[in-house]
Amino acid sequence: MKRKVYLMCVVLVLVAARFWAEQPSADPLAEYLYPPELVMQNQQVLGLTEEQKIAIRKDIQTAQSAFTDWQWKLQDQVETLVSLIKQDRIDEQKVLTQLDQILNLEREIKRTHFTLVVRIKNKLTSDQIAKLAELKKQAGK
Repeated sequence: MKRKVYLMCVVLVLVAARFWAEQPSADPLAEYLYPPELVMQNQQVLGLTEEQKIAIRKDIQTAQSAFTDWQWKLQDQVETLVSLIKQDRIDEQKVLTQLDQILNLEREIKRTHFTLVVRIKNKLTSDQIAKLAELKKQAGK
């Protein structure tokens, strides 16, 4: 019985974390940062210079490479957690250690994504940022 309750708690925590991460309205920072896709899809409207395009492309490629690597690692760590939880008797310390490894990877993924959007914004002019804000506002309607 304890195992089922513990498993449900772990699942609920992971689902809740993903749900909150996907809620743009719940993120007070989202108003001031812009997804790379929005910048890429509006290069001409924003009037990006060739230097900006090259620099932003480089930042995106670096982040994507890291994301791919972490996705593989994360999947492996989740599989390990599942195998630990499948046991009739769960070693609580091993499960919690494994959960910490998963949470650390998720933290790195989020940190890298945040770094990417900050770097992109820092490469834009004030006028480009204002245009992006307007585009984002229009897309939200």
